Amino acid sequence: MKYTDILWDFNGTILSDMEIGIESVNLLLSQRGKRPLSGIEEYRGVFGFPIREYYERIGFDFSAEPYDVLAPLWVAEYMKRMPKAKAFDDVVPVSEAFREAGLRQTVMSASDLEMLHGQLDFLGISDLFDDVWGLDNIKAESKVDIAMQWKKDNPRSVSLLIGDTVHDAQVAHECGFDCVLVARGHQSRATLEKTGFPVVDTLFQVLDYVKKGGQNGT
Repeated sequence: MKYTDILWDFNGTILSDMEIGIESVNLLLSQRGKRPLSGIEEYRGVFGFPIREYYERIGFDFSAEPYDVLAPLWVAEYMKRMPKAKAFDDVVPVSEAFREAGLRQTVMSASDLEMLHGQLDFLGISDLFDDVWGLDNIKAESKVDIAMQWKKDNPRSVSLLIGDTVHDAQVAHECGFDCVLVARGHQSRATLEKTGFPVVDTLFQVLDYVKKGGQNGT
């Protein structure tokens, strides 16, 4: 098999959390007299990294309230709603198939590492993964640095990154990973297709891609 490692993004790839994210940010917008997002379609059209710029696009004014104040407020609202979020149904069978094929699996996220471990435990899927890499803060700025460090620590790996955003594509490009993007998370298919990486609808299609040795037969 071509790959030694599967690198999983978390939010929007493993965890279906778009709805609770929108509910959380809409509450903050409404409290500040701003227009809330109309739903998933609008959200996917404006979401992106760094999160600070996404906040500005949807109407937050950092001159009135700094990002470092808003970010923890959003996280608090998001975590209140976390019990309503679920892992996508195909995460477990696809992860188990990767394990049976002898592939190592790492969760690599721009989320705070402690929060990430808690979410994986809550979902009951921590045992699916060999390692978990996240940030030491809740700012969700970028995961390029941790991906670079992971690559340095695993110099012989041949890795496929599974994600749902342009940022995942950027991480893969900068680190030299292969990448497949799943178009049911935080950004639209049209946005993802501009990256040039394969775009699929389900993780089963990612599994098929891996079985075909990284050939885009999806």
